[in-house]
Amino acid sequence: MTGFGRAEGVSGALRWIWEARCVNGRGLDLRARLPNGFDNLEAAAREAAQKRFKRGSVQVSLNLRREERAGAAGVVNLAIVDQLIAAGAPYVAAGKAAPPRWDGLLQARGVMGGESEEESPETRAALEKALVAGLETALDALTKARVQEGDKTKLVLIGALARIETLTAQARELGAAQPEAMIERIRTRLAGLGADVQIDPQRLAQEAALAALRADVREELDRLTAHAQEARALIANDEPAGRRLDFLSQEFNREANTLCSKSSDLALTRLGLDLKTTIDQLREQAANVE
Repeated sequence: MTGFGRAEGVSGALRWIWEARCVNGRGLDLRARLPNGFDNLEAAAREAAQKRFKRGSVQVSLNLRREERAGAAGVVNLAIVDQLIAAGAPYVAAGKAAPPRWDGLLQARGVMGGESEEESPETRAALEKALVAGLETALDALTKARVQEGDKTKLVLIGALARIETLTAQARELGAAQPEAMIERIRTRLAGLGADVQIDPQRLAQEAALAALRADVREELDRLTAHAQEARALIANDEPAGRRLDFLSQEFNREANTLCSKSSDLALTRLGLDLKTTIDQLREQAANVE
């Protein structure tokens, strides 16, 4: 869910630049960095982001600067010049600073400005309209960047699901032989006790049945298969699926843990560990999904 979008333009004497960034987030979180006097644009930014996104930490920032106009008369703010001179006078008198130069004073912030004119309501309204339109453009660019990233993420997710399905099929083959192998292990241990040890056949059958039940991993494998099918359907759908994929990742991991705990075969345990590794990769990529 990462991406970047930018838009810029000019309205009157002001040039504006919108930048929109996004990183992963469980929900939608918007932060706006706006110049003083433009805080009212945060509501428009929040509404525009909510129309486009469901998840992600989105940051929008607006930069404004006054355009230099050819032939515009410069105005020197003498009040600021007097304040600067007065503030530096004690340091000049103490020999800690040189007397201020006129060219240096002119470079101080606020000293030079364009022709002073009151901003009319019409000018302000036109500026805000242009800024809102620019914000929409920047967020559209961010949306496009996220879609491009989503196409790449989709391929990674499909690859992880294919790996999970392959491992599940392999585990099913090994798991099918596990109950009988456990029963045979019980018989071998009992045979090693000696001929003089009497074993109740009915009790032996009960223990063998319990051992076979504990070793049966078909239920876990069936759920893994069902989860993989549901995840594929979510990825194929155009609707937001990030939260549901997060939940499925947890369910995948739960079944893989149970598979490992039931396993009495080294090869099956290794498959279970491979499953957990692939599921972690799936979960990490699911954080990039809208």
